[in-house]
Parts: sequence; C-alpha cells; structure tokens
Amino acid sequence: MINFSNTELQKIIVHKVGNKSKEEGLRLSNEQVEIKGEFLNDLLLKFFTSPFKTESYYHLFHESDLQLNEVYSFVSNIFANPQNFAEQSEHLAKHLYEKADHPKIKSGEFYVVYFADCMIEDEIADAIGLFKTENKETYLNVEEKGEKLDIEYDTGININKMDKGCIIFNTEKDNGFIASIIDNTNKNNEALYWTDDFLKIKPREDNYYHTQNYLEVCKNFADDVLAEVDNKEQIALKNNAIKYFAQQDSFSKTEFEEKVLKDPQTAQVFNDYKDQYQQEYDITLSDDFDISNNAVKKDKKNFKSVIKLDKNFHIYVHGAAGRITKGFDPERDMNYYQLFYEIEESTK
Repeated sequence: MINFSNTELQKIIVHKVGNKSKEEGLRLSNEQVEIKGEFLNDLLLKFFTSPFKTESYYHLFHESDLQLNEVYSFVSNIFANPQNFAEQSEHLAKHLYEKADHPKIKSGEFYVVYFADCMIEDEIADAIGLFKTENKETYLNVEEKGEKLDIEYDTGININKMDKGCIIFNTEKDNGFIASIIDNTNKNNEALYWTDDFLKIKPREDNYYHTQNYLEVCKNFADDVLAEVDNKEQIALKNNAIKYFAQQDSFSKTEFEEKVLKDPQTAQVFNDYKDQYQQEYDITLSDDFDISNNAVKKDKKNFKSVIKLDKNFHIYVHGAAGRITKGFDPERDMNYYQLFYEIEESTK
C-alpha cells in the first residue's frame, strides 16, 4: 500500500500545456512555485496524493530499451540530481505537448512535484508526481461590501477532483520504477495519450495483478461460456470463485480446479478460454501466487449473480445455487424457477 502520512512536498513547478493539433502552444514556467504557509502546503499535498488509493501498480517501459522512454529518462535525472528539477520538468512538459495531438485533448496546467519520504510496500522512497488539470468549475463567493453582502463568481480547480496523475516512486529503477496512475477524464481512445504515449506504462506483474486478472477471467468465462449453457452453472462458478479467493491466502491452479471448476471437462474448457484470453488481452496469468485481499475486495462487486427473468423479476443469488431448480411448464408454455429456503426474513 501507499502511505503519504509522513510525506513532504519539497518542490513544485507548473507549466501550461496546450493542444498541439490546435496550435495552442506551450507556456513554461522559469521558477518553482513558492508555497506560502502550512495550510496551502497541506492543501496541495492532499490534492496531489489523496486520489492514489489503489494497489494496482505499473512500470515505465519501452519495447527496445528502457532508456528510450522519455519520462523514465527525465525522472531518473531528477532522482539522480534534484537540482536539475526545473530543467527536467521543462523536458517533461515539452514531451507531453508533443503527445497532445488529438483534437479532443484539452489544454491544462501540468504540475511536476517532488515528494520526499513516501511509504510504498513498507519501503520509504522519494517520488515524482506528474499531474494535469483540465477542467474548471464555477464558484460563488459572498463578499462583505460596507453594510451589504455581494455575490461574486469565479472559476477555479476543484481540489477534490484530479483529472490526470501519475506518481513515480524511486524504487525498482531497473524495472522502470513503480508508478501509480489515475485518469478521470477522456475515457475514450484520446485518453491513451496520457498512459500509452506520454507515460508509456505497463502493469506491474505482482500479486494484485495476478489476483485481479484471474478474477476477471473467471467472471468473463461464467458470463461468456456458462451462461449459454445453464444459469445455475454460471452462478455456481461465480460464487465458488469469489469464495475461493476470499478464503485462501495463496492461489494454486490444481486446488482451484478441484474446488471451483470441480470436474475435468469444465477445467479443460476453462483453461482453453484462459489461454485465448491471455493472448487476446496480452496478459500473463500465473499458476501460483499469493492472493491480494484488496484486489478481491475491489472486484467482489463484479461477481453479483443475478438471474434476469423478462422484465418482471430479478433473482439475486448469494450462494447455494443447488437450491434453485429450473423447469418448463407446458400448460403455460413458460419457463420457471423453484427456490428452496428455510427461513423468510422480514423486508421491513
């Protein structure tokens, strides 16, 4: 996990990055921001760090040579010599501007921030934050003018909403550092300029990564394959899968097949689906890894088992799929479900 409770915000500089395709230009600051007062310091620290709560981490990378990743190179230079902070921040801003060539990309403020004493996975490390704000909001401001109150308005940045951000920690340098990212705007293809073109990152293959991907494969297998065969089998696999991941400390492919898939034929169909999934989405699924509880908690909501019957009924199944029987009534020419239970709870 990431902990910023003892983190110090040491340096910050802001540049204005426009849309290159619209020739909006690039405005570089020649001085760092002077943080006036403890309150502003705490406000900025919260603004930059509070969105980063996930344990889904990334590495900077390059297909041929990591040194050719521009962000990796500039950030490495800052970590090696913090005195070059302002100069390297200009290189980062110019690199971002070169990648902002999609017509839908918004101009905005680009912040480069140096953090000291961040905690990540029980290790203390300095970090460099790269942030971009694109959206402004209108605020009302009530001012006293003599004996009356006037209402004015202004536009500014909501400190509770960060548009784009990446914090790069000075650890695992040979693998491309550890990075955590957010992107709350531009969810379509134009957003790839931040993650793929500017940062050029790939997921860090850790326990969180393997747990999250295996859960995703289980869910998609149940929805894509088993749902076409029998809703009960679909629900049973989802329930068994999330139960397995919630109760076990480590994942074993053999144990998973025994406890969740249960029969060799289903296991074979699942493994064929998994192999195809890995190729299609370019991910790696390990046969043995420690299960990330946080990944399970995050993805658990995606395993809600719901049987939707026309537009009249939804049956939410939390377990015991064996207590559901499906049938067909020839007199009514309709399908039906029978539900077997012991106690009816009050709905009041």
